[in-house]
Amino acid sequence: MTRIVIVEDELDIASVVQDYLRHAGYDTEHFADGQSALERIVAAPPDLTLLDIMLPRLDGIEVLRRAREHTAHPIIMLTARIEEVDRLLGLELGADDYVCKPFSPRELVARVRAVLRRTAPPTLPSAPDDAPGLVLDDVHWRASLAGTPLNLTRREFGLLQVLSRHPGRIFSRARLLELAYDDTVDVTERAIDSHVKNLRRKLGAVTPAYDWIRSVYGVGFAWEAPADAGR
Repeated sequence: MTRIVIVEDELDIASVVQDYLRHAGYDTEHFADGQSALERIVAAPPDLTLLDIMLPRLDGIEVLRRAREHTAHPIIMLTARIEEVDRLLGLELGADDYVCKPFSPRELVARVRAVLRRTAPPTLPSAPDDAPGLVLDDVHWRASLAGTPLNLTRREFGLLQVLSRHPGRIFSRARLLELAYDDTVDVTERAIDSHVKNLRRKLGAVTPAYDWIRSVYGVGFAWEAPADAGR
């Protein structure tokens, strides 16, 4: 059974989360402080950890930092403030997703399922750098999905390149601006939204049933590639 560690010092929240996860078929463990949780995570890494940021003894950011020295299992951060997400993104510690309080327990379970699917070992071989079905030609700035040319602008290609080669990772607009474009003179952070919209339209023309780019409210964007997409 899939084991999920919940690290949350607010016992009412932890109890509700445990109930919903158990009802969904997951095995759960709860820790109310960061130090105890870290010791357990390092000794026996779970399938996924739900990690609050504000914790006694050791805060969630430090737990994440130390845990990443020992394990790459998926970790979803729970936070009450959007500024904390900005800090996490800036530190680039490797969280797999972020959920802001207050949250719906059903939404949290759905996010857990999505992260577990995304981080599961692939069942089919795929190219080492590109998402399944997506082919990037870095020399000529061309991209195709399921054999169909996407006809991207150079800026759209740069954005797609960064997002698709880090599936599941959430990028802020500022970080995308820094990574995706060599020349940022005529590009603002809000222009990223326009480029993402164009990318979604062009990707959606090939695979209309799937939204490849996930918006994270108040934070940025992440690439969501299904294991069998484009096949």
